[in-house]
Amino acid sequence: MSTTTQAALWMMGAIFSFTAMAIAGRELSAGFDTFEIMLYRSAIGLAIVLVLIYATGSYRQIGIGAWRTHLIRNVFHFTGQNLWFYALSVIPLAQVFALEFTSPLWVIVLSPFFLGERLTLIRAIAALMGFIGILIVARPDMTNLHPGILAAASCAIFFALTYVFTKRLTQTESIAAIMLYLSGLQLVFGLVSAGYDGDIALPSYADMPLLVLLATCGLLAHFCITKALTIAPATVVAPLDFIRLPIIAVAAMIIYNEAIDIWVFLGAIIIFAGNYLNIWFETRKTA
Repeated sequence: MSTTTQAALWMMGAIFSFTAMAIAGRELSAGFDTFEIMLYRSAIGLAIVLVLIYATGSYRQIGIGAWRTHLIRNVFHFTGQNLWFYALSVIPLAQVFALEFTSPLWVIVLSPFFLGERLTLIRAIAALMGFIGILIVARPDMTNLHPGILAAASCAIFFALTYVFTKRLTQTESIAAIMLYLSGLQLVFGLVSAGYDGDIALPSYADMPLLVLLATCGLLAHFCITKALTIAPATVVAPLDFIRLPIIAVAAMIIYNEAIDIWVFLGAIIIFAGNYLNIWFETRKTA
């Protein structure tokens, strides 16, 4: 099995985790603001990570040598994640994902500067095809931009920076270290952001299953992405995330009765074609 295929399989785990996160986040947004959602997600996630790293002994692989890079990565991630949760609560899920999917374009632009990865013609064409597909699906109205649309578009830049700095960390840091810093720093950021006004909404027993699902899927998604990035370049891994779009569009139609039309499927076909081109080229190159 080629490294590109392995990375694609890990990204499928991330895709289904992010889809579950989106649904849980939409449900929780009725009773919590985005900072509170991040606070509880990080608290549960940190507990899970601590149990896992001590059960497996991987805590021995965790140090403080790259703490600055961890901090920068998590500032970008926390900002992007809050923008993402806000967008989930105010605009259709498929539109959130479609605008978020400009993130691979930013990865391709940023990777040569931060990671030294080459911008090949095939990667550029695949990203462009994905972007065309996104425009077909989203069909944004530039004369009446909803704040949720701006939030979804902005979170893509921060997620791209998260991808780039995650790839940089995988060169020296273990997955255990990346996950521990992620949960710990996000908890601190969430506590400060949610508690600065002295008013933090407390979860009920009915909220706990969704919060646990949110935290577990968040960790699983980041674990899968980190594994994929240890196997393949960021410019290969990030565009695979486009597959989330048709999945969330169908889920939103079934659960929330959000409209879906032929343009969504047409855009999805172009997105799939771009991803297939990228994967086919990288697989042939490493064969």
